[in-house]
Amino acid sequence: MKIALVQDYLKEYGGAESVFETLSDVFPQADLFTTLYCPQFFGPHRSRLEKKWGNRIHQSFLKFIPFAPKIISPLRLLSPLAFRSFNFSKYDLIITSATGAYFPNALNKKSAKLICYCHTPPRYLYGLPTARDLKKYPIFNFFAQIANHFLRLFDFTYAQNVDQFIANSVTTAARIQKYYCRDAIVINPPIDLPKVPALSREGGPAAAGPEGLKNDKPFYLTGGRLARAKRYDIAIAACNLLKVPLKVFGRDFAGFESELKKISGSTIEFLGEITQSEKAKLFSEAQAYLFCSDNEDFGMVSVEAQSFGCPVVGYKSGGIIETVINGKTGILFDKLTPESCAEAISKVGTLLAKAQIRTNCIENASHFSRETFVKKIENLVSKI
Repeated sequence: MKIALVQDYLKEYGGAESVFETLSDVFPQADLFTTLYCPQFFGPHRSRLEKKWGNRIHQSFLKFIPFAPKIISPLRLLSPLAFRSFNFSKYDLIITSATGAYFPNALNKKSAKLICYCHTPPRYLYGLPTARDLKKYPIFNFFAQIANHFLRLFDFTYAQNVDQFIANSVTTAARIQKYYCRDAIVINPPIDLPKVPALSREGGPAAAGPEGLKNDKPFYLTGGRLARAKRYDIAIAACNLLKVPLKVFGRDFAGFESELKKISGSTIEFLGEITQSEKAKLFSEAQAYLFCSDNEDFGMVSVEAQSFGCPVVGYKSGGIIETVINGKTGILFDKLTPESCAEAISKVGTLLAKAQIRTNCIENASHFSRETFVKKIENLVSKI
């Protein structure tokens, strides 16, 4: 069976790219298609991905446009044309990894079956919080809303080109049903669980208690892609109120990091982009991971944290409701305000006092393993 794997674009490394990487491992002979391939933005993941993807990647004509990586948002208008320029006539199966339908699913699938792993319908088309606040630019926002009306029509049309939708969460499946009138199978993203038991704060097995942090002081952790919709400002403001240490990791997106630094007090530390091993160490030592994202599609990092026995303090919206067990593996707060977040952080101490908290977190994370994802994908493909 000849298989093609398709991604919107490859210009950063986040949750969607992690899923695409796993799919490329599941189907090592598959050809890879994307509008734009920019490995220079992959950070510590670059060498691994270039070695894995280098000879398999097929780019569209967008690669010839000057400064394309810097203007990728407006170039999305050309994405349907870019994907339709690819020839998929020799493929039996096409799997797209997409944030929406009108990008890669605009392709001409010929006689192939088309599966779409949908991370979410485009957030900016349906009023969900995004990385950029267009309301700051009224004139641009006015014309953007007019364009979005027609893009929603395209989005719905190309969604009907898909033979089978896969949603990364129940939250996303509900959006697919609402906006595309299509059913979706839920297969959660793959999480690379620790190959050895997570170290406790005492350096013992995972079931050990929370006392004895290796760092000089107990600290909280947040981070990932530093974009506005992730609402790291709420986590920072909450820790400012409580005057507790917070470590923030991740790559800046659209200049948001500089805004975060301006509101940060003396207890806030920015670590920049970190390696997987550095992230594992932080998860193992942190009091809790703070997840304030507004209506997150799934939230892979919240599961990553739990896989190292780190409880999660999160805003009760979107996919995190599916990944964190309130009162057992974390604390969920109801209002997206620093005060509500700070109140939840204050409750973590009680949660950490429970002997089984780290074991509960690790057990919960085990349901989202890479092996589970691979098995479900292979079973679905064999049926189709």
